[in-house]
Amino acid sequence: MAEFDSLKGLEALHRDLEAIIDLKLPVVDRLLQNLETHLEDFRALLDKKPRNDDSRNTLTAGKITIGGDVYEVNDEFKQHTLELAGALDLDEVEAAALFFSASDEAQELDRSQSQAAVIRFHRRREYVVLCLRLLTKIALDNGEVEVEGIQSLQLAVELVTNIVGNNFDGAHRFWAKCLSSMDTIEKWLQSIGERLQSAQVVGQTPLPDFVETMTFQLQSLTRQHENLAAICTYMVKPGFANLANFNALLAKVRTIDRHDMITIHYVPMIMRSISWICVESNCTTQEARDLHSKLMAGRESDNWTLRNFHAATITWWLAEYSGRYVDPNPDEPELRNVNFSEEALARSTAFFKALDDGAFQFMLSVSQDVRPTPWYDPTKTSMISLLLQDTAVLIPESTQIEEYFKILVMEQMQTFVDSFITNMPDTLRRLKVEEDDQRRRLQLHFQRTGEQPFHLERFLVIVSYAFDGFEDASDDFWNDKESNLYGFLQWAAKRQPTPRIAMFCEMLRAISTGDSNADSAHKFLLEEGASSSGKIRRTSSLSYTHIFNELIEFQTNIHEPKKTIQGGVYPPSQNPVDQIVEPESATMLESYLRLIAHLCRQSPTARRWLLDSQEYNLAGICFALCNDKVETGLRAAAFNTVAALLVEKDALRASGVWNLLDDWTVSGFYVGTKQTTAMSPFPRDEFWATLADGYDESLAFIRLLQVLVQPYSDDEGLNDTLPFPESLSSTRRMPGIEKYIDFAMHQVFAERCPEVQDTLQRNVMRWTCLRLIATCLSTFNENLVVFANKTSIPVDSVIDPSSLVAYVTLHPFTRVIEWLFNDKVLKSLFAASHHSVDEVDAAASDSPLVQSLMLSIEVMDLVMRLQATYLDIVRPVIKQQASIQHTAVSNLSLASFEDAILNNLQIIVDLGLYCGTGHEALTIASLQLLEKLASSRKLAVSPAGFGQRSGRSKIVGILEKDNEAERIGRSLFNLMQSSEEELDAGPEAPGYVVKLKILDFINSCITAVSLRPTIAHVLLGFSCGSTTVRITEDGLWQHQRSLFHSILVLAHTYPDWDGTTFISWRSTIKTRCWDILQRLWKSPLTSAIVMDELRHNELLFQHAPDLMLINPDTLWDGISLSQAIEEQATMEWSEFFSKSPGTALQNFLQQRAAYLDYTSRELRLTVREGMPTMRSRIQSMLLGSTIRPGEDPVPNHDIFALFDFIQLQWSERPLPDQHKLLEGVNLSICQEEKDGIIVYALPLVEQLLLLRMKSWRKDNTFKDEAEKTQMADEAQLVLNIFEDWNRREQLTRYHKDILRSWVQLLTVTLESCEFDVSTRTSFIFQTLQVILPKLDASYNDDIFTALQLASLAEALIQKVDFDSTAFEKTRKGDFANDRLSQLFRAALVGVYSPVSTVELREYCYQICFRYIQGTFNKATKGSALGRHTLHTVKNCGGHLLEVICDDAYSGQGTCKVSSLLLLSALETVAIRQESKYVLETFVSLNFVGVLVDNIKHIPEELKAAAAPQVSMLLSYYDATLALLLRICQTRPGAAYVLNAGLFPAIRESRIFDVDPDIGLEFDNANALKKYYELMLAVLRVINAAVIARGRQNDQTVFQAREFLKLNRHSMVAIFKRSVNVGAGQDIGAQQDLLDLVDCYTVLVDITGFLQYEDSSSTKKARANMFS
Repeated sequence: MAEFDSLKGLEALHRDLEAIIDLKLPVVDRLLQNLETHLEDFRALLDKKPRNDDSRNTLTAGKITIGGDVYEVNDEFKQHTLELAGALDLDEVEAAALFFSASDEAQELDRSQSQAAVIRFHRRREYVVLCLRLLTKIALDNGEVEVEGIQSLQLAVELVTNIVGNNFDGAHRFWAKCLSSMDTIEKWLQSIGERLQSAQVVGQTPLPDFVETMTFQLQSLTRQHENLAAICTYMVKPGFANLANFNALLAKVRTIDRHDMITIHYVPMIMRSISWICVESNCTTQEARDLHSKLMAGRESDNWTLRNFHAATITWWLAEYSGRYVDPNPDEPELRNVNFSEEALARSTAFFKALDDGAFQFMLSVSQDVRPTPWYDPTKTSMISLLLQDTAVLIPESTQIEEYFKILVMEQMQTFVDSFITNMPDTLRRLKVEEDDQRRRLQLHFQRTGEQPFHLERFLVIVSYAFDGFEDASDDFWNDKESNLYGFLQWAAKRQPTPRIAMFCEMLRAISTGDSNADSAHKFLLEEGASSSGKIRRTSSLSYTHIFNELIEFQTNIHEPKKTIQGGVYPPSQNPVDQIVEPESATMLESYLRLIAHLCRQSPTARRWLLDSQEYNLAGICFALCNDKVETGLRAAAFNTVAALLVEKDALRASGVWNLLDDWTVSGFYVGTKQTTAMSPFPRDEFWATLADGYDESLAFIRLLQVLVQPYSDDEGLNDTLPFPESLSSTRRMPGIEKYIDFAMHQVFAERCPEVQDTLQRNVMRWTCLRLIATCLSTFNENLVVFANKTSIPVDSVIDPSSLVAYVTLHPFTRVIEWLFNDKVLKSLFAASHHSVDEVDAAASDSPLVQSLMLSIEVMDLVMRLQATYLDIVRPVIKQQASIQHTAVSNLSLASFEDAILNNLQIIVDLGLYCGTGHEALTIASLQLLEKLASSRKLAVSPAGFGQRSGRSKIVGILEKDNEAERIGRSLFNLMQSSEEELDAGPEAPGYVVKLKILDFINSCITAVSLRPTIAHVLLGFSCGSTTVRITEDGLWQHQRSLFHSILVLAHTYPDWDGTTFISWRSTIKTRCWDILQRLWKSPLTSAIVMDELRHNELLFQHAPDLMLINPDTLWDGISLSQAIEEQATMEWSEFFSKSPGTALQNFLQQRAAYLDYTSRELRLTVREGMPTMRSRIQSMLLGSTIRPGEDPVPNHDIFALFDFIQLQWSERPLPDQHKLLEGVNLSICQEEKDGIIVYALPLVEQLLLLRMKSWRKDNTFKDEAEKTQMADEAQLVLNIFEDWNRREQLTRYHKDILRSWVQLLTVTLESCEFDVSTRTSFIFQTLQVILPKLDASYNDDIFTALQLASLAEALIQKVDFDSTAFEKTRKGDFANDRLSQLFRAALVGVYSPVSTVELREYCYQICFRYIQGTFNKATKGSALGRHTLHTVKNCGGHLLEVICDDAYSGQGTCKVSSLLLLSALETVAIRQESKYVLETFVSLNFVGVLVDNIKHIPEELKAAAAPQVSMLLSYYDATLALLLRICQTRPGAAYVLNAGLFPAIRESRIFDVDPDIGLEFDNANALKKYYELMLAVLRVINAAVIARGRQNDQTVFQAREFLKLNRHSMVAIFKRSVNVGAGQDIGAQQDLLDLVDCYTVLVDITGFLQYEDSSSTKKARANMFS
């Protein structure tokens, strides 16, 4: 079991070895420790214990030991184990352990356990040889690269290979072991191949699992073989292999019987071994001569199955061995009596015989097998085909050779090339002479089809393969003009026949890669042509002069055919040989043009020389060659050369080519027919069809167009220019390049592409067309229209085209996107985006298949982004331009690109599947497009029919069909797994980038449509209905292998703290995960499921102990906030806010806010759903102790410590909106919403600044270059300030979020947790202790913080039990009283603070009211508490009461009521303390009069109020009358109220004039009861005032009597109703009636109203009697 458990350790070791090769590993100690752990694995290599009877019997017995534990196994397990042991020829007990350990991996891979076991077995073997290969490469063959700890690594190799001191016998044995392992693998491969072949018997179809497993084994074993070959090759150089090893190797390769991958693996081993043996210090002369004799004798006698492999081996030996005789020592004993000339001739003869046996064919075959041309290159393909003829090559289905092995083979080839040129120059010269003689003989006999050897040509192409892409190695040809390699170039460049010159050009192209080498090649062609003059002859050396003379002669012959000269057999002074027209002329010219094009692209020097040449007009020559008399291949080469001239183009150069091209399309192609006198404005009808027919030609032409429409090299990023002259073709027709776009889009992309049968060619053509389309779309700047409409910048005059309308109508974007709404083009586009996932997965990332697929996705992405610009801006502009001759091509039935998607829904599935292919760029592109498609409401919500509700989204349906969603979800789950390798590599790691894109896609999708199922929900693991989601049985969710669960794991475990600082790029991943989880638990669609799952996974309790505290000195990417604040005083912008540290802080705030929000939601749920145990655990966690089942409590930071964020403060950043760069600009056009925050889009701001700078340049505003540079620096500064401002806005927003979440959690805790009285009180006061300082500080300039903390304080004080023992006269009680007193004072200050708002004042009123109410019983008359309370109010000044009175009179909503209640409470305190302070303040503010005056308007206000407002009004009246009642309880107060006109106000209000059986008219279900309550409140005020004034106050008594007199009817009615007389009785109002009766009774009594009435009646009677 331990053997297989070492897999993870080997994977980690492999990561470290890769890192040390890339020089990225910071510490070598871990690597060395891992190496020490796995030394035995390396020594064992690929050894495995075979099947045996003892192990089989142990398994059959039913009990096995795995990892020290004993297991009983059932029959099924035994059967699977025996099958596995048979398939791998592995010991049964080890097979059982392997099978057992593969259970988890089976789920991860979605394969059977047996398949997973096979995969695991081979993966371990691969990692063993892979790590050993990297180790030997670093330690033994790393060139001059310095590696940290190299001595330790070399020691590790010595330990693995059992080297003791200078005794290398152990290494030799290990080399032999590697060779033996390779042989074992070959036999295993043969066995698997036979099993696959036998399974495909006629009438039988092998099971897919069987084929897949066998195929995997074939590929894995081939890779193992390849690694072993590399290990053997690396070990040769330092002498870890000897002559015996080489003889064993020769014996082995002699038996190889076919040309396949295995054969190629032996090539570098043999070549490196030969090179090592032939070095004089490694092998004695006698040993070398004996080996040479053996090899030469064996040419005929050795029974090598592959004769050409044998021949190649001989050439490698001869090239190296001859080096021993370049400068021989005749006095050496072994060389005495040696005839060096004869031996040299013999070696040369043997070399020629080897060539005749196919040595170079084999080497060329291996070269092109190792480095196949992934892209379509017809010239090179035909060249290789000519040279290889019937030589065996690898089949296309062969396993791809790894990059390291390609380099290894090519390095050996380079060594051979150098050795052959250096050590056998005479043989090389003889080779050329003999080939030239043979060719001359064929020509003299007029034989064009005779067999030609082409050995030298093959060698030239081998050189091109060996050095192509190896800049340092190629430099050896150029760095020393006295060297053999440079001499070889000069020699080979002379007197070249046509086929050879093409190969020489190919070689020259290969060794001129890179600026330096290309410059050298350019100088070489100049120097070689310096002596050339006069008539061109084939005997001259290859040079620019030679090339251009050939091109011009060919051009002249086409356009001016030679006249036939009559007389004589031959024309005068001509050799018969010259009459032979060489069929390779076109090939020769193509090779010239390919070489020139290559130099143009690689060397700016060569390009400038060709462009500036007065003698040769290369572009003109190329277009002259493109006519109907020339074959398409040559025309393609000419187009390619013109495109190369446009590298780093400027407007002048591009305009020249455009004009040449436009003239050529009209009059340059057809030279065989007579041109008409009047030039036609258009190409001939058949021109475009002819151009499209030639595959190579149409491809090259579109590539030329793509280069032409690219932005100019001096473009600043504005993309405000047309990529062609605005007047192009204006003398002949309407200007523009519409005809070229139509050709590319319609005739090639839509018509020609589907017709191409060859898959490679079709993909290359698609890629070419799509690259043109993408360039046209991406270089259009839609922002120019916005800038023109919303800024003062004169866009029309600033941009290079004549007007913005011209830019919009003529830019290729317009025509291209119109074509993208064409049915045929769309069909071709969607065809380009649909491929078998297996094919895509197997293809290389840089293959035409993957690249064309990526471009098709990119084009769709661009269309989705730009279609609004086209539909809303561009298309209307085009319609308005009546003068434009415009042929409509789009399908008008497509209202948007989404309609095309709905017609091709398979694209959704394809994009999801591409994410799992292992191509990083493809995964990112797919996710980016998926994000846009999923966020489109038109796709996310399926349209409904008339009278129907919208159904389930079609894109959701297509994903769930055939269970594709699970397949995609599984691959996304795997992509979301983190690794040490990723963390070490940093933010550039492919895994990190992909994770970020996946999270962005999910986030964007669920944000765009939050209440309906989307593809994000499907991929997360939900099963979707029309409007609901659920969890399916036995799905990925149930096994916790869904994308949701991978996000959950990352949210908790992804490390964003390295022990010193928070790391922004890591925290970004973590934050996105928390953001997704939060959106899911907040959404009604998913909340219940997600909350259950989070609870099941114990997220709350797993995360709590890991929470960290922060402060202003906490480091964020190495910079603290306090440092940033200090720097801010001296800088206009802060690196902290504009760079990554601000991102790290923002991420922290987001994560913490989400965690606090989740905690409060979970706590609420425990109450709602009855989970007392969970509630108790959360309560414990909030107080600082995490309880996990079966574990001891773990300490964590309590909820009060998590208030640490409040210390983080930063100032606002003013925007530079007054800067002269932004004058006249409405900056709102640059604003965008990002996660609910309005920020400035920096790319838009940058474009705005660039446009302004360009405007000034055109107006010559800049005095000199220095001023221009200064303004550019200022523009960058402005950009930095905007970035700084954006970050501050985002930080402020998330700081508010975390504060809101923290306050919410405290509030919920207070409401939901079951505290005992003392614990609750302690909790409340601890909270107050934490928040009060911040509450006081927030009153200055932070209204949000003030509101949040005030709301919390209000909730806290409402829960205070003022009667508890906590307030007794003890030290603890004093602390509690002091805290509440501080809160009371803070609330009073908040009322009139600078940031005071209605909402804040209401919280403060309620806090104060509750405090006064709670302490009232203890604040007795004359008590210290009562005096302190009143003193606190007085200290706040008169402005406090003025603000409260203002709110009571003209406040909003409940604030009016709260203020009145507080005023009433304050007056109560004042009355008890016998103070007139409050009352006198009321009087000074005329507040009493205001209160009394309010009574007048009660009925009419109630009548006018809407039903929802009535309740609030009644509360306000109650509070007003309650305050009046409180005021009237003192004589002065009553006097003020009466003097304010209490009775007139009541009389005017007519409240008591209403029939009590009916009540006031207002919209309320309990209107009558409310009316009685209102009457009661007014009567109580009257009673209080009258009683306070006393019976002796005649005026008051008189007013009261008058009141009773006027309202006698109402009073009588009340009395009647109270005793059930009259109308039906409302039971709810009975108590109010009784209270009214009591009030009337008191008033009647105190005024003596009955006696007054009696006396009035008597006086009235007497008057009547005497009348």
